[in-house]
Amino acid sequence: MKTTVKKILLHLAIAAGILGFCFVIYYMIDFGFNGMIVDYFENRFMYTYQEYLPDVGDFVYVHAPDWHLVKRTLIPLLLAAILLWLLSLLIATSLYGRWNRKNNIKTATNMLRDYMSRENGAPVAFPEGYGDIAAQLAQIRSQMEHHEQILKEEASRKNDLITYLAHDLKTPLTSVIGYLCLLCEAPDMPAPQRIKYVNITLEKARRLETLINEFFDITRYNLQQITIHKEPIDLSYMLIQMSDEFYPLLQEHKNTITLDVPEDISIEGDPALLARVFNNILKNAIAYSYPDTPILIRVRRENGETRICFKNQGKTIPPQKLEAIFEKFFRMDEARSSNTGGAGLGLAIARDIISLHKGTISAQSKDDEVIFWVTLP
Repeated sequence: MKTTVKKILLHLAIAAGILGFCFVIYYMIDFGFNGMIVDYFENRFMYTYQEYLPDVGDFVYVHAPDWHLVKRTLIPLLLAAILLWLLSLLIATSLYGRWNRKNNIKTATNMLRDYMSRENGAPVAFPEGYGDIAAQLAQIRSQMEHHEQILKEEASRKNDLITYLAHDLKTPLTSVIGYLCLLCEAPDMPAPQRIKYVNITLEKARRLETLINEFFDITRYNLQQITIHKEPIDLSYMLIQMSDEFYPLLQEHKNTITLDVPEDISIEGDPALLARVFNNILKNAIAYSYPDTPILIRVRRENGETRICFKNQGKTIPPQKLEAIFEKFFRMDEARSSNTGGAGLGLAIARDIISLHKGTISAQSKDDEVIFWVTLP
């Protein structure tokens, strides 16, 4: 409303200025330069000649304008006046347009600053006529707040994870030092007992190594830029080889892998990075599977795409956790069990790698089954 009133007042002021200018010109011609203009017109356009008047019966002197000369002079002047008027109108319009744009930008900037710095809603900060801008900014603000919330939750999970890791480092380190001290203080310790202590020390040292590697994963994730180098991959051979490599871990958890993969299936991709994806998915499947249950890996070609399915039998993942399972530093076990999971980066890294391959990765869970789908072009 205020903007409309300002525009009306501005137009009235311009009209008053033009009328005032015309009045000044008229006043100067009619009063200030009247004598000069009359003398110039008399000398330039008036002439005297004799004309016989029948009513009078004699020749008389006639003082009249030379209309032919007046016409030849006034037409160029009129054209020049019209051109000058159009030029003045163009300059005035251009200046007004610049001023109006500058004023609109300043007004929009002030409204945007007010909207972003306060808790006002878009309809409150933006007056009538700015509906589209208000709607778009409300959407941008909502997205920013959503992303900010995600970053806060991610940072909180990261800080909690580092705290847990720092605490967990003490336990195996204390055990390693304690058993090594026992071995040093008792050189004549019986061989069976010495072997037992050495094995315990080795187990704790490996646990310590795992925790340190998790620290490295956390720091490297945001520092490294993942690049892919595509080449033909024999997918069936890769999955068979990976199944063999996981045999010791499968034995430990009393699980098996069932492969349903065509022999001649191949894809284009980075073999090292895709192997890391499948490795991370299988590690999760083994860690969270029920004992004595199979893990199914099935590959199919559908509509020009390769779909890879990893299915295991385990505790059903709640929907709210299923949505966050690919986020950084997210862990299924909130109490941080030392036997399952790592830094919560495996599936986040897998998602990034699959995205770089222009594919998709998703998960679903119901009725004590967990299924991961990887789709590659």
